[in-house]
Amino acid sequence: MSEAENTTRRDFLLRGAKAAAAIAAAGFAARTFRDPAGPPAVSRSEPLVGLPDFSIPEQAGKLAIATGANRVRTLRAAMDALGGMGKFVERGDRVILKINAGFSTPPILSATTHPDLVSEVVRLCLAAGASAVMVMDNPVNDPVSSFELSGIAGAARAAGAAVILPQANLFRPVTLPGGEFIREWPFFSLPLEGATKLIGLAPVKSHNRAGASMILKNWYGLLGGRRNVFHQDINGIVKELAQLVKPTLVILDGTTAMMTNGPTGGSLSDLKPTNTMIAGTDPVAADAFGATLLDMSADDLPYIAKAAAAGAGTANYELLNPIRIEA
Repeated sequence: MSEAENTTRRDFLLRGAKAAAAIAAAGFAARTFRDPAGPPAVSRSEPLVGLPDFSIPEQAGKLAIATGANRVRTLRAAMDALGGMGKFVERGDRVILKINAGFSTPPILSATTHPDLVSEVVRLCLAAGASAVMVMDNPVNDPVSSFELSGIAGAARAAGAAVILPQANLFRPVTLPGGEFIREWPFFSLPLEGATKLIGLAPVKSHNRAGASMILKNWYGLLGGRRNVFHQDINGIVKELAQLVKPTLVILDGTTAMMTNGPTGGSLSDLKPTNTMIAGTDPVAADAFGATLLDMSADDLPYIAKAAAAGAGTANYELLNPIRIEA
């Protein structure tokens, strides 16, 4: 085993030990935060029709693609190409970062949003004048262990953000007008209702049902209830999520892509260095380009065409004249 491999293994074990200690120190049982069945499908609170629109019309149709092996450097390069975080976050904004903390795995396995990306986006938002930055997701695995073992909780808090874990009182029934699936379905919506900006951060991964998990599939983490019923038409539900969720900005991390065994992975052999960071305001276009990092095209992912046809963005990312930068 090489010295580099030894270092990676030591780092993996050290992160795991620190995360386990943090979970133990928190002193919370999993049931404190999560019923395994998820929040109930019917809530007593008043149903919400649609979600807040966080998009900025004058920033529509922007896409930057930065290449390089250092995700912080490529993120900065992509954001600079878009005019800086100040184009998206203003003084006093309350910003939600919807990340992917779906699984209780360390960042080296690339199943979750990388903590370095989380911390840098938090810093950029605060530097742009945000009054608060909040990081949220409704993980598949236990939320406490998912946020800790992924390194996201520590990175977010160290950079000055709050972590919002899913609890039943934060869910509200939401309906997508004209929707087939999203009809008074519980959503992790209460934090969104108090926010002024929404940024989606997701890794590039294969997915055993959807074909790929990137920005659009990441909104799945806003669903409560027995959301696995939507697996019967995964393309349909992802399309409706694309119609419902209108972010300010999306950041798709293709520094390392999970080429096989997604969305959980579990082995370094599932991964490939693809050295790309995508940032922009069109989630459909971001996913369409992200598909190329998985050796796919937008045509291989039916939910992209469905989302585009529903008006959520364009599947032809070249129409946006993406800015390409080497970082």
